[in-house]
Amino acid sequence: MAEAVFPSFPTREEVDFVIVGSGAAGGVMAKELSTAGHSVVLLEQGPHLKAADFHHDEWGYDHNLELTWGRSQGYPQTFRKFESDVAEEREMVCGYAHNVGGSSMHYSGNFWRFRPIDFVEASVRGPIAGTNFSDWPITYSDLEPYYTKVDWEVGVSGLQGPWDPPRTREYPCPPMPIKGSDVLLERAAKAMGLNPYPAPVAILSQPHNGRPGCIHCGFCNGYGCEVNAKSSSLVTVIPVALATGNCELRTHCTVHRVNTNEQGRATEVVYWDADGVEQAQRAKAVVLCANGSETPRLLLMSESAQHPDGLANSSGMVGKNLMFNGYSTVMGLFDEPVNAYKSVPATRVVHDFYELDPSLGFYGGGGIDGRHPSRGAPMGFALTAAPAFGTPTWGSEFKADLAYQFSHVAAFDGHTTSLPLSTNNITLDPTVKDKFGRPAIRTTYMDHPDDIETMRWFYEKTVEMMEVAGASNIVGHYERDGQEGNVHLLGTCRMGNDPDSSVVDAMNRAHDVPNLFMCDGSSLVTSGRGQPTMTIMALAFRAGELISQAARRNEI
Repeated sequence: MAEAVFPSFPTREEVDFVIVGSGAAGGVMAKELSTAGHSVVLLEQGPHLKAADFHHDEWGYDHNLELTWGRSQGYPQTFRKFESDVAEEREMVCGYAHNVGGSSMHYSGNFWRFRPIDFVEASVRGPIAGTNFSDWPITYSDLEPYYTKVDWEVGVSGLQGPWDPPRTREYPCPPMPIKGSDVLLERAAKAMGLNPYPAPVAILSQPHNGRPGCIHCGFCNGYGCEVNAKSSSLVTVIPVALATGNCELRTHCTVHRVNTNEQGRATEVVYWDADGVEQAQRAKAVVLCANGSETPRLLLMSESAQHPDGLANSSGMVGKNLMFNGYSTVMGLFDEPVNAYKSVPATRVVHDFYELDPSLGFYGGGGIDGRHPSRGAPMGFALTAAPAFGTPTWGSEFKADLAYQFSHVAAFDGHTTSLPLSTNNITLDPTVKDKFGRPAIRTTYMDHPDDIETMRWFYEKTVEMMEVAGASNIVGHYERDGQEGNVHLLGTCRMGNDPDSSVVDAMNRAHDVPNLFMCDGSSLVTSGRGQPTMTIMALAFRAGELISQAARRNEI
């Protein structure tokens, strides 16, 4: 194959599209638009890393935040539970990777589709007090072809299970072999009358599209893949986009606003380049794929005379309805080695409780899978998980306990719903700035009582599962007082037909600005049950196709 020739578009010349962010959605969008023949500039704040750059450095990744960046790198965030509180500066609240591929590079690879109920649940269940619970303007049937496109273009391993939604094509790769923690999960679940099945993962169980299968090193969640078996946009769609000759990737670009003209149309994206020099790339249309916290932040920073409350914010909904997904975990020690640290994070899942019975008195649902409690990372286990079992924190006994516990422990995790509340939001901090002088992301978040009840229910169910599995020592937790951070950043520029209650329409176009699009976690109307990345990618494939068609009809 001939070496690809990458274009270089002068900033003073107008390109068809500027895309901000190269993650799960941005990478897909770049591929779809460039392969359709459009000129594309893809802006990414971080570096362009390759497989050879990734390593198993726990200290570098988890404590120096080499991939995710935080206050120590000059990117502080602030947090408060309620709008009446004073926000406190934090190292990190909203977690995401800063590099080509975005968080698709360091995610766990868990890849559940949303189900038909997720798109119409508000109508089925009715209103929930204190929330903006709403139906999507599209259905599962509208998105299913694009879910299938994700399966095959990106590469997903799995097997259709008893609770999976309908699909038009089987998975391209067989499921991952079951690992020790999930043997225990499967046995316990079946003993309880449940239906565990292979977990779908965006990690290759065998070679696919020129990439190798997984080597089962165990360093998936929070790490880049050293062999390109994990299906990030970095190694799947972005190389295709660059090979077209229509897409220019610019790294180390820190975007701080989108400019508009007197008619209110987006005209250019303004950013600082790697040398700190301000640049402005002109474009016929702008696509924001920066994630559920950075996209609303950029819109709010782009206020103007035509858009005094922030770009695309006539509804006042930019930044609102933030959803995190709920989470619970239960750890257990077993008499025999479990070796849960090996291979991919999860190989079996229980979806019998995807929709909880309304007679329980609260809304919710989710899934349960088996994992290692520290993502398979020994240092993380020593610092966080092991002390929960009453392990001494120093000395020879500490070392002996760690050596035993690390291979004898398993965790059963609950991944659950999150309701949209206007009081849960992303705004600009009025006093705290980042290293570039931009207002820091201020997160206001308190889980709805139903979300906390759902986490509690899943916690208690996984304790029961752990008991049935035969664990000798069981500990765990859920966020009884509400979550104070997450990596699932959803709902802050929600999709909808009504311009008064949403930010983008059914094709991810801003209601207020005809040549501005948002497509990432911010577009989601409901949270699903804990694994949103596949839906984000499917939305991007769909939006990319629709946007390209509209551009060819001169409708942008």
